[in-house]
Amino acid sequence: MIALSDFLILGALLFSLSVAGIFLNRKNIIILLMCIELMLLAVNLNFLAFAYFLDDAAGQVFVFFILTVAAAEAAIGLAILVVLFRNLSTINVDEIGRLKG
Repeated sequence: MIALSDFLILGALLFSLSVAGIFLNRKNIIILLMCIELMLLAVNLNFLAFAYFLDDAAGQVFVFFILTVAAAEAAIGLAILVVLFRNLSTINVDEIGRLKG
């Protein structure tokens, strides 16, 4: 049987991998969005693990709220990405300031 600590270690590894991805790559907006999504999924894994091992449905409810926020964040992030690429022909995060009108 898989213990709670195994899930928590996996969640911590995923979370730290996404934080490292954000700090190592600050140029490409697509990779930044993927790292943020991975961070949210690591938090969801921890919520689900606690909900399973504590026999409480509150963790699963939080996961649905987090998934809703993640979907909205992805939609807005991709919309910004499309506008950035159409206007400046680049996906460099440093160029977002040039979109001011």
